[in-house]
Amino acid sequence: MPDRSEKIPIAAGIPDIQSLDFAEGRIDQDLLFSIFDRLDTGVWIFDFDEKRILWANRKALEFTDAASVEELQSRDMGADMSHSVDQRLRQYQQDFCKHDVSFSEIWTLYPKGKAQVLQVVMSGIRLKDGRMALLCEGRPHHEQQPETLRSAEALMHTSVMISLFSQDGKPLYRNTASRAACSAPEAPFEDQFVDRKDARRLLDHLKRGRTSGLVAHVSTTVGRRWHELTIRACHDAVTSQPAYLVSEIDVTELHQTKERAQYLASHDTLTGLSNRTYLKERVDQVLQTADDQNNRATLYLIDLDDFKIVNDSLGHAAGDGLLQLVAKKLGDLTGPDDIVARLGGDEFLICHLEQPGGRGPDWFGQELLAAFATPQLIEGKPRQVGLSIGYTQYPEDGDGIDQLMRHADLALYQAKTGTKNQCVRFQESMRLLRDEHHAIKKDLENAVVDNEFVLYYQPIACTETGQVIGAEALIRWFHPEKGLIPPDEFIPIAEDTGLINDIGLWVSGKVAAMQAHLKDLGQSVPLSMNVSPRQLSDPNFVTRMRSLPELSGCAPDKISLEITESVLLGDIPHALGTLSSLKQAGYRIVIDDFGTGYSNLAYLHNYPIDGIKIDRMFMDDIASGGAIVKLILSLASALGADVVAEGVETVDQRAWLSDNGCHRFQGYLYSRPVPEDRFLAMLEDQTKAAAR
Repeated sequence: MPDRSEKIPIAAGIPDIQSLDFAEGRIDQDLLFSIFDRLDTGVWIFDFDEKRILWANRKALEFTDAASVEELQSRDMGADMSHSVDQRLRQYQQDFCKHDVSFSEIWTLYPKGKAQVLQVVMSGIRLKDGRMALLCEGRPHHEQQPETLRSAEALMHTSVMISLFSQDGKPLYRNTASRAACSAPEAPFEDQFVDRKDARRLLDHLKRGRTSGLVAHVSTTVGRRWHELTIRACHDAVTSQPAYLVSEIDVTELHQTKERAQYLASHDTLTGLSNRTYLKERVDQVLQTADDQNNRATLYLIDLDDFKIVNDSLGHAAGDGLLQLVAKKLGDLTGPDDIVARLGGDEFLICHLEQPGGRGPDWFGQELLAAFATPQLIEGKPRQVGLSIGYTQYPEDGDGIDQLMRHADLALYQAKTGTKNQCVRFQESMRLLRDEHHAIKKDLENAVVDNEFVLYYQPIACTETGQVIGAEALIRWFHPEKGLIPPDEFIPIAEDTGLINDIGLWVSGKVAAMQAHLKDLGQSVPLSMNVSPRQLSDPNFVTRMRSLPELSGCAPDKISLEITESVLLGDIPHALGTLSSLKQAGYRIVIDDFGTGYSNLAYLHNYPIDGIKIDRMFMDDIASGGAIVKLILSLASALGADVVAEGVETVDQRAWLSDNGCHRFQGYLYSRPVPEDRFLAMLEDQTKAAAR
């Protein structure tokens, strides 16, 4: 035991014992300390910060199995202190600093490894240096049932927040985890809820049953969190009064993960806009608002005209950047009540609630077009981005989102078939046209199987001699009920549906067989056939074309593949590699309808091009001097490319072409497309005439 004459710093709030005249001098300091030592209650002072005992009476030394105060003072109480105990002590220190409170709890001490269960009353005591310490008064806890002791330990160490509240919401008990989460020990039950309605909902449910549960947004010492609360009706073991026991688990991460999953399920990850999944629910709300206000809602379906070119020429990163740019711009142009969604690819949707007395039905669509009229910066470079828009209005054009979407899609299709940057409203005739297209599509599928197609051949003649020097194979469809259907009625549908690949395979086989037959007849007339961008995009197309010479016996150098300028402008990926492979297989590559695709001959120099066909629209230029045709002929000559003039219908046009160095022409002046037998007869007559 320490020398009783030394001054022990019990607390700043307790006066210096040596300076006081206790009981008119009849009680001295030694007597006072002897009184402490005679108490049947252990009393000690604990330094929160240094985690050491500063002073203890004799009973406390017994509880801690310490030989002296000095030995007890030398112990580092934090060496084996659990996180839960340390957290609990810190809570006490904070509470004592803010409030004049005390706590009574069952604590288990482990002096020299042996358990000592005490009922401890704890209160705050301020040291002379101003820091708050812990004054403990402990007595043995006589109810030493294992279950009781273990439950007390579990309540302290568990991460589950356990609280006991009286009927009026006042806290009666909080375990360590609950106290750590609560900003104030005396805070009523409802105070922790961000929305007090959640607390009242829990309590209302409790009145109808013994338990209630809820995931609620609560305020804690670390900010707002999501807790899963379970509340049970019970009685306070001390007062026997009705109470309720609350257990809480922090489910913030799980809740955020769930919210994130819900967000990802309903939003496009690239642009942050609503996606197709979430669209129906939101559009239904706008349509309901339009009904309630006796108003209109407009559904705009938007497609980017040049997205594929950007994506293929600049890369997917640039394509993603363009989509994000468009999404932001659409969001800026729309109001807070509008819906902006990305449906997939480069297709967007806007649902716009019209204001009463608004402008014309397409005013907002025209504003969208105007917003993209100027070039947009893509990867630091200005690029023109065109929009095609199809729109429908509710309730005139449909009574629900499904019908409105179908009609808007028909309007968009119409917008994309014409010039760029159009805003087109749905018309009933579009639906009829769609139904007709569906019927043609079904018939086309049968036509491929039933071999209802036939090839016609339009001769290519020499402008000087008038001799046939080639021919273009042109497909015709003889429908069993509708008769002859021209290509411009079914080829676009075949392109849209992908049937063009099967049809193109049939055409290439027939052309190859025809060329082999001409070779057997001693005719060296080359043939040409049209190849669509979709065919060139087919990864199996090159393989099939390579196999044709072996399968048919044709000479590939006598077959020209006619492609459009759009192929070179980015309509298909890897165009150069595909065309180079076809060139290596022996085929000739010819640009059809040259001059309509905004390319130029200098650009064609980068591709393995053998010839070009001047579009028929330039034949009218001949009457006014033919400056454009002369330029094309001059550049083609410099590049070593053959030239065929299409759409020649007059003798004067043919003569002008001959005089200006264009040696091949095609058009009604010489012949319309003819069946195979008639074309063979033309060649035979030409051969006989030459033999005379």
